[in-house]
Amino acid sequence: MNTEKLESAVSPWFFLGAFVLLVVGVIERIANAFGASILQVVRSFTLLETAVVLLAFVIAIELKAIRKAVERKP
Repeated sequence: MNTEKLESAVSPWFFLGAFVLLVVGVIERIANAFGASILQVVRSFTLLETAVVLLAFVIAIELKAIRKAVERKP
């Protein structure tokens, strides 16, 4: 499989996963502020850290694609 195809296939899934983790992390953080907990296994800060790592990876992939597109133009 070509690297560009793999990057274009993985990038949307990572973005969606990061968005879901971000939403769940924020909801968990709000629940913790009121003394409740939705997720007993994972801390909300760990969810937010994972979301940031996935978003950083997506940003790197998109910047690489932009650079390749700019280099192709004469």
